[in-house]
Amino acid sequence: QLQLVESGGGLVQPGGSLRLSCAASGFIFGNSYATCWFRQAPGKGREGVSCIDNSDGITDCTDSVKGRFTISRDNAKNTVYLQMNSLKPEDTAVYYCAADRGSGLLFRLCVPASFGSWGQGIQVTVSS
Repeated sequence: QLQLVESGGGLVQPGGSLRLSCAASGFIFGNSYATCWFRQAPGKGREGVSCIDNSDGITDCTDSVKGRFTISRDNAKNTVYLQMNSLKPEDTAVYYCAADRGSGLLFRLCVPASFGSWGQGIQVTVSS
């Protein structure tokens, strides 16, 4: 299974920016993985944030991040990024990256159950 490690989280003020990184290791076949960022706030379920599919198409999972968050991928570094701008307190959560080859009939972007490889999660806190 692919190993994923997130980095780049922390504490920022409202309106600030962070860039999360998700570094992959292990066997990678042709970089043909779909990758999503998810987040989970205390007491809430895991929510899809943004995804980049195995054709490099981008999907925002929630309207709340459109225009503020941008997912990208650097295949040479086996790394996926989430650039987060104009951060709001409601963005506070543990953020996870997850990857899957996306070949199953039931595979859906933005759906946690579709993804087989997960990072450990990283805290993002937006507060004054």
